[in-house]
Amino acid sequence: MREGGIQKLSEIVLKPVGIVLSDYQDAQNMPIGGTPAVIQVYPEYQEALQGIEENSHVWILAWFHKAPRDLLKTSPKKVNPNLPEYGVFALRAYGRPNPVAMCLAQLDKVENGRLYLQGLDAIGGTPVIDIKPYYENDIVFSPDTPYIMGKNREIRQDLMFRHARVHHREECRDLHLAVRMAAIAEEYLGKVMSPELRVTVLGSLCLGDCIQGITRARLSNPPRFSFNLEPNIYQTIWVREEKTLNITLKPAYAEKEINTLSDQEVFHIELL
Repeated sequence: MREGGIQKLSEIVLKPVGIVLSDYQDAQNMPIGGTPAVIQVYPEYQEALQGIEENSHVWILAWFHKAPRDLLKTSPKKVNPNLPEYGVFALRAYGRPNPVAMCLAQLDKVENGRLYLQGLDAIGGTPVIDIKPYYENDIVFSPDTPYIMGKNREIRQDLMFRHARVHHREECRDLHLAVRMAAIAEEYLGKVMSPELRVTVLGSLCLGDCIQGITRARLSNPPRFSFNLEPNIYQTIWVREEKTLNITLKPAYAEKEINTLSDQEVFHIELL
């Protein structure tokens, strides 16, 4: 079929290569960032898994079979119900004309044709249409994206935690410090990934690494990130336009306390 001189295919046939096994059966209950899950690859396709265990992460393409297919515009309500509408092609929206899902998941192990994953956002019974390895050239370290701010601190910190964890590759006390500091900075100065926001870290290598993972700040083009190794200081300095925000850790706290006490109990916070 042709329309406006462009040939349009009337049909595309997809054959599922596997199925998602998960305790989650309702997309509305799926946590942001996904959950642990298993993909059972069908026997006739298991030979295609050879060598996949060498990858730490994989792209999963799935068919959201229960998603509405008549949506062209929506808002990211789960993240924040007060955000404006976007076209579904501008979001990772669940409902769309062709509900093809794309998810980057951590691959824990492969056994008997099953992929054991972390961070998969597909419900049980979802057909899997393809599996691809994540390569180094897939990354865009600091992309331009709309500011989709989570509706509360918990959602925002969860997203920052995942960014820091993927970048730093381990969970440590300084990762939790970085998440708290970045969440505070966002509340005072806005989007921490903004090219207009500069950040300086004084402290450990882990703190610097995690702040960079959260903010996607580079040393140049534009110069947004600077770091000084200071074994006895845990401080971040955030600058945007005429505002400077200093966040400094008070005398030593355990990781458990960092996650339970108020911002003012854990940090000295000064906005200039």
